[in-house]
Formats: sequence, structure tokens, C-alpha cells
Amino acid sequence: MLTLTSPSPRWSLTRHSQHLSTRLWAAGLALMLLAGCASQAPVDESGRQAGQWERQLAEVEAFDTWTMVGKAGLRTSQENVSANLDWNQTPYYFRMLISGPFGGGRNVLEGREGRFSLSNSDGRFEAETPEALMQEQLGWALPVSAMPDWVRGLPGDHDSFQLETDELGFPSHLEQDGWEIDYRDWEKFADIWLPRRLIMNYDDVRITLVVNQWQASEE
Repeated sequence: MLTLTSPSPRWSLTRHSQHLSTRLWAAGLALMLLAGCASQAPVDESGRQAGQWERQLAEVEAFDTWTMVGKAGLRTSQENVSANLDWNQTPYYFRMLISGPFGGGRNVLEGREGRFSLSNSDGRFEAETPEALMQEQLGWALPVSAMPDWVRGLPGDHDSFQLETDELGFPSHLEQDGWEIDYRDWEKFADIWLPRRLIMNYDDVRITLVVNQWQASEE
């Protein structure tokens, strides 16, 4: 006679325990993956991550001796022109070579210890501020006194300001000295992020600055 018997209780319990362990392991793995996704900082298409600006702020402030090569576009109600910039900056001295249409040829703007000069084919000229000097000789002026900070994404320390940041915590809009500065693009240089494209507005003057190269330099 063939006798049918049910599976032993011990076998059924073991199988149930294995199934439960598998489910618990899968659930744990899912939670780990979700936790990993949640802890990963947001990243934009350029590679910037949330929190990077705050972490690198001290390095950006210390980066005060540099050479920047770029192009500036000037737009007013009367004209729309551009010029090339080759700018060397230290805490005590700056030299800005301006060449191209709105530079009227080749102009060298220099400043040291509160003395400013502009040299071109017509001679060498001096004034009390770089802005006054440029306005007198070129008919327009960059906000030279504040730009060493602004081009690094920093507000100047000489006046009050309003600063807005983007979703990653990087500066996106700065208002200071009557100027409004919008930061549109960033580039990583020597392990720190620096502005690559910014737009500065003052009344009907609009200046677009595109940085082609940052380079650390010696004083």
C-alpha cells in the first residue's frame, strides 16, 4: 500500500525561514540603495555639486593673485561692441590690457597704491580712480575697483550687497554699488570652481564677460 505523508514540519519551517530571510535581505538592499541615492549631493551638467561653494569659499578668497584672459562685450542704447582682456591681478597691483573695438586699439590700464594710469598710442594718462580714467579716455568704464572680487563670485568688502544663490549654493545674482551681476556659467580651475560667464548691468550699460582662461600667477 502506498502511503502519502505531508512534508515534515521541520522542513516547512526551514523553507519558510529561508524565504523570509531572502525577503528581508532584498528589503535591506533596497533601503541601502535608497539611502545612497538620498545622500548623494545634487549635481548639474557641469559637474558642480551642492555644498561645494561653501566648502571652497576660503580657497576662493585666498586666490587673490591671478591672470585672467577673456572677452568683454559692451552694450548700451547707442552701441554693441566687444574687446579682449588680459588681466593680471595681485593684492597690491593690477594690469589690464584692453584690446579691440571698444578699447579703441591697445590700452593698458594699471593701478598701484591708489595711483592709476592708462597708456595707449595717444600717451599716458592718470586719474584718481580707474573708472574715471576709463570714462575720460575711452568713453565707458568697467567697475574695475570691485571686479577683482566679482569675477571670483565674491561681493566686494567695501559696501553693502545683496546675494542670491542657485539650487547648489553657488552665487547666481549679486547687487552692489548700483550694479547687478548674474553668474551664468562656472568652470573648475585648480580644484576650485570659478565663474566662466557673468553679466553686469548698470542703468542702460550691459557688460558680458566670458573667461577663457584662469591662471595662478606670482606677485
